[in-house]
Amino acid sequence: MSFLNPATSAADVTLGKTGLTVPLSSGPRYFNYFWLRDNCPSSFSSETRERTFDIFHLAAPPTARSAYLDWDALVINWAEEDHVTRMPVAWLEAYAEGKRRADPADLPRKAWYGDHYDAVARFTHAQLLSDKTAVRDWLEAILVEGIAIVRDMPDSDAALTELVELMGQVRPTFFGTYFDVRTHIKPTNSAYTAGALELHTDTPAEEHAPGVQFLHMRANTVTGGRNLFGDGVAAAEDFRRIDPEGFRLLAETDVPFYCEHDTYDMRSYQRIIELDRHGAVEGVTISQHMLDLMDLPQEQLDAWYPAFCRFGKLLQDDRYIMRFTLNAGECIVFDNHRIVHGRAAYSATSGERYLRGTYADRAEMRSSYRALVTEGRFKASNS
Repeated sequence: MSFLNPATSAADVTLGKTGLTVPLSSGPRYFNYFWLRDNCPSSFSSETRERTFDIFHLAAPPTARSAYLDWDALVINWAEEDHVTRMPVAWLEAYAEGKRRADPADLPRKAWYGDHYDAVARFTHAQLLSDKTAVRDWLEAILVEGIAIVRDMPDSDAALTELVELMGQVRPTFFGTYFDVRTHIKPTNSAYTAGALELHTDTPAEEHAPGVQFLHMRANTVTGGRNLFGDGVAAAEDFRRIDPEGFRLLAETDVPFYCEHDTYDMRSYQRIIELDRHGAVEGVTISQHMLDLMDLPQEQLDAWYPAFCRFGKLLQDDRYIMRFTLNAGECIVFDNHRIVHGRAAYSATSGERYLRGTYADRAEMRSSYRALVTEGRFKASNS
């Protein structure tokens, strides 16, 4: 038996033609009938957590015969079907303003500069395999700073797979499931030489480039070859302040990238500076060796190319670049849409340098992080 909240009455809920108005702590709020019926708690399976109710099967648009507040719930008796909805008022409060559902993985990014190396978040392979709290902190570091280092990696192919699967699944590219960086006699990529590798993000020629990159150093005894890493968010936000018009051009103009060999011809259009839904810099896409022939009108290039060069020179400034040596047994994990990376030249005959890499998707990283930090919409409602 339910008891009417003494602070309310049936008259407090106002029925309309297309929806109803409920008195909430923030004031009277309107809710559409379709939305209320579609999101009735009974519309979802407690086992699959998926919606089992199909609103397409309603014979007529939903309307309320009556509705009232019963303590902490809105109760709706539907007019066109034998169904009662009981919806928590706290749930209505959360969605009253039509805002996106709160996302624990939508964390503010923390920009960093060239002096950041000692402060880069570090974890051990064994720690991550045994401690979910450490996994949460690892994922959070990549979400916030875009980079982390995993130490004490076993010298095996399986170790890298184990690490990726703590975040999601291995994401293949046109290079394959994994790639091995050694000096090749007939290289098909600039990375497979001993020469310097300019700052870049990987596989921009893919329509949806992989979001997270893993580079596991298996052996490194060569002379030279220091790693270069920079935060595209820090550089791009500075560029916004220094050169607003140049920033706008790079953030609004789609430009072509390519990667072509005998068995593939990959092409895409990307923006050099990527913005998120808040208008903040989310990252960059840049690769001099994969930038395709610019097919913009020549007059447009009069402004675009100088802006591109100004940003590229800024990005290479010592202020933004960490320079260090990734040692054998270390794996650097970073956001491929944010962090630019490169390498100084090294002597191929001075020792051995072997690096194995792969990718995962940012969406899976965010998914894993959400699962670790929140009970989720359905766990909370069913507890």
